[in-house]
Amino acid sequence: MDGKSPQRWAIDLTLLLNARDGGDRFPVDVKSLAKDYSHQVFPNDPVTLIKGASLDRFEGGLYKAPAGKKGWGIIYNSEIKSPGRINFTLAHEFGHYLVHRHQFPDGLQCSAEDMAKWDSTYGQIEHEANEFAASLLMPRDDFARQLPPKSKPAFEDLAACADRYGVSLSAATLRWLQFSERRTLLVVSRDGYILWARSSPKALRTGAYIKTANMPPVEVPSRSLAAQPHLLENGKGKAEHDALGWLNEPCIEETFVSERYDTIYTLLHLGPAPSWSGHGSDTEEDSFDRMTSRPPGSSWLG
Repeated sequence: MDGKSPQRWAIDLTLLLNARDGGDRFPVDVKSLAKDYSHQVFPNDPVTLIKGASLDRFEGGLYKAPAGKKGWGIIYNSEIKSPGRINFTLAHEFGHYLVHRHQFPDGLQCSAEDMAKWDSTYGQIEHEANEFAASLLMPRDDFARQLPPKSKPAFEDLAACADRYGVSLSAATLRWLQFSERRTLLVVSRDGYILWARSSPKALRTGAYIKTANMPPVEVPSRSLAAQPHLLENGKGKAEHDALGWLNEPCIEETFVSERYDTIYTLLHLGPAPSWSGHGSDTEEDSFDRMTSRPPGSSWLG
């Protein structure tokens, strides 16, 4: 590292962009930022090339310049159709450049799985690059002004944030979950099975989570809207469930079908923690912090 954590790099760049362009400066132009900033701060080792290419099995990569030339190249998979995914990939690779290039002098290649596993159990290097990208593209203070931590947003609200920051809907939703003060889950499913799920810290702390990693396929509950997409109107819907719906406790389910990825996205808004949860008050040590500090499954793709 160049002496800074991924979060510190993101904060410093955010302050720089705020001072230069003001608060209403989104989305971040990662291509220009990576080139301009690296040439100013690391003139002997800058980012000199950013372009799309056909990358088999990879979302993006950081590559050292050929022998005889200086600097680095950031390459993203030109087959990616979503501008939000491309933007996050660019920021992810810029994070690798700032934080990891000395550790990996020949560069790195990042698969879809590397991009998808935005948690510290998957791998510290990819976790750090994703943390940097999320913090740079969606600064917490600005995001919290759009959606306060106590809010209960609909997908339309989160989509507005995704548009603001130039990221995918799943990335915006996961960023909001990081600092939400509600018990909420995001569940992503396809063909009746849960691909992955992510809980807000308060939900995880009170035992509200769906484990999919290293597990047999997990079916979507049969009473849920996600299991009955034919009930959705214009591809989206909302329903209230009792304890037999999801997670053995009442919740509000909001679901919509993404035609682009043939994927179903579901928000589960839970009430106060049930008395049977067996967990202490919110002042108890946060198990979410414990888990994420040691390098749960989630995706920034979508």
